[in-house]
Amino acid sequence: MRIFYMSVELFIATKYLKGRVKNLFGLLTTVIAVAGVTLGVAALIVTLAVMSGFHEDIRTKILGLNPHITIFGNLDESEQDNVTKSLSSIKEITSVAPFVYGQVILKSKSYATGVLLKGIDFTREKNVVPIEKILARGRWENLTGRKNIILGKELSRNLAVDIGDDIIMVSPGGEQFLPLGIPKMDKFTVTGIFDSGMYEYDENLAYVDIDNGKRFFNTGRISGLGVKLKNIDSAVKISGALKKIILARVITWEELNKNLFAALKLEKTMMFLLLTLIILVACFNIISNLVLLTAEKAKEIGILTALGMKAVNIRRIFLYEGLMIGWIGTMLGTVLGVVLSLVVKKYQFVRLPADIYYIETLPVKLSAGDIVAVVLVAMVITLLATIYPAHRASKLNPVEVIRYG
Repeated sequence: MRIFYMSVELFIATKYLKGRVKNLFGLLTTVIAVAGVTLGVAALIVTLAVMSGFHEDIRTKILGLNPHITIFGNLDESEQDNVTKSLSSIKEITSVAPFVYGQVILKSKSYATGVLLKGIDFTREKNVVPIEKILARGRWENLTGRKNIILGKELSRNLAVDIGDDIIMVSPGGEQFLPLGIPKMDKFTVTGIFDSGMYEYDENLAYVDIDNGKRFFNTGRISGLGVKLKNIDSAVKISGALKKIILARVITWEELNKNLFAALKLEKTMMFLLLTLIILVACFNIISNLVLLTAEKAKEIGILTALGMKAVNIRRIFLYEGLMIGWIGTMLGTVLGVVLSLVVKKYQFVRLPADIYYIETLPVKLSAGDIVAVVLVAMVITLLATIYPAHRASKLNPVEVIRYG
């Protein structure tokens, strides 16, 4: 019997919806209600896809330059060997590479700027960080054993130099000063240009061979070790274990950029909440639509009640009515949002200022989890929006509405 009532309720709700489509005013209010939900859902899906794309794109580019875990410590050769032995005992660690780094001033014929200089052992570095992928021109192998330097794309542009040009490296101070307070200087040849896609790295980073880096910084020690893991998701766990066995600063790639990722996460959450308000506002149209429908169908409701249909069944008719409007809007919005996201992803017609947003084009990453979350939120809001008008319809007095309806 209950299944019969459910069928009748759904049938009547569908009949009422079709009836409104045939009426110009009813069609207009229904289209507005559906369109509001559609646009709200589509906007939310596109926005979340863009935010997820930002997160994924920045993460990929950061991992193109940074190891999963970095161990910072002014280590001599024996200390480096001890740390390396400790790392080799952890199965999750696949590769380790030493590096030196420090601030220097690079001077070309026309310009000068301060940068972060990183000295690497390329044969080991490439096993920890996929730096081969970011090289736009030149060869990393040209660093080894030679006074060569590889610059970021923006840095080479700022210095107005290209491959084959010479630049002067100047120490900014400290241990690199020569006697009588004269800053140390050395000449290097540009043999490569890298393009990481991250404006800050491309503008402020340069690479040399690790031996040349040690020589220029006047040290026999390394600044630290880069560590690659089998599974990047275990970075926090492994770094915690390393902190217990190594007397040095151990930091994961996410901790190096925690402010950036925290800001992205907060922004995505806030955009989700703000754009959900669009769906919420659209659902007020559903409420008004159902209230008008209640007024139009008051006499029919009275007749159904007089024939024995209970208030709970009347309530379900209008719940189904509102849910159908919300479901149609949600499905149309989901399709529209996915299509728009794919179009933006494929054609990349939205350009961004790289010095502000780190990247040059608008990234898009559709996530099934985000889409499901949007659909669920839209349907829950729609359900809540139908409760009041459905309850109001179920409370109509059948005698009064038949007499005066």
